Amino acid sequence: MKVGLVCPYDLAIPGGVQDQVIRLSRWLRDAGHEAVIVAPGDSSVPGFVSAGPATVIPANGAATPVALQPGAGARVLETLREVDVAHIHEPLMPQVSLTALRRSPVPAIGTFHADPSTPAAWVYRTGRPLTSRWFRRLRVLTAVSPIAARVVDYTGRVRIIPNGIDVDDYTPESKVPQSVVFLGRNDERKGLPVLLAAWPEVRATHPGATLTVVGADQVGPSRKGVSFVGRVSEEEKVRYLAEATIYCAPNLSGESFGIVVAEGMAAGCAVVASGLPAFVRVAGDTASYVAPGDVAGLAGAIRALLSDPEETSRRGVAARRAVRRFDGAVVAAAYIGAYEDARNAS
Repeated sequence: MKVGLVCPYDLAIPGGVQDQVIRLSRWLRDAGHEAVIVAPGDSSVPGFVSAGPATVIPANGAATPVALQPGAGARVLETLREVDVAHIHEPLMPQVSLTALRRSPVPAIGTFHADPSTPAAWVYRTGRPLTSRWFRRLRVLTAVSPIAARVVDYTGRVRIIPNGIDVDDYTPESKVPQSVVFLGRNDERKGLPVLLAAWPEVRATHPGATLTVVGADQVGPSRKGVSFVGRVSEEEKVRYLAEATIYCAPNLSGESFGIVVAEGMAAGCAVVASGLPAFVRVAGDTASYVAPGDVAGLAGAIRALLSDPEETSRRGVAARRAVRRFDGAVVAAAYIGAYEDARNAS
């Protein structure tokens, strides 16, 4: 079948939804299907159709690149007329996804990704008479986790289909002793300042420990043992994860899944993470958890693993085994089933 993947965000700007849409298009092609992506901005991703320029607005603690120009909706509908089923990501986001939700000319499913902020949750509740009518146009509703499903759980028909990664692309080879890695943007909710505040406590007992910060630009003064490498290619990211013994996710809030945690697990890292429900759902009992924002707790959890290389290695092996349930082939098969159900629904 030919699937139209509708993404409200500019694919050229890193983000969890964009990452999943790009991966899913490849997984669908690997499974013998055809996929096109309609989204704002420009991209060299195969099958991409631009809905026009993106405008960055603040949302859920991050800078969100969406299409606001009047012509974006027309480009979306024109693209969807040529597919068998539409897969609309974040259906309520303007204006690419919202147009597809309201006016898709083909059977459609919707996927909810975000952990709604309190203001957003209020909007969803008060706007329910209107959004409920729109959601009825979706023949299948999915969410990446129970947290993301809260927007539409009142419908009683939400399927949980998690985010996915290509597990075999991550190899736990060539681990560097006492190495810690962080992966994320400079957004405050990613918790990097908490990790940097904890780092001197880590170095006080483990002066040979190193921290590599991937994705974020340097903040504050330089610190001993800390390297900022900024935005890197996918291949470089995988290498940094493969070399690390510990993956640290000190996020503060706003996480509905935790794809970065899954990536750390796939690379065979022992995980230290904030005890956010989304992270606990992904890593289960393979990770160490601390309260969000707890500097001393974070330092203590990292030091405990650095002091016990055998336990760190055991955690990494267990994490890699547990993350298999999020492999791309598994996720793609679940979505293909949803597409078939959407096409067959009356």
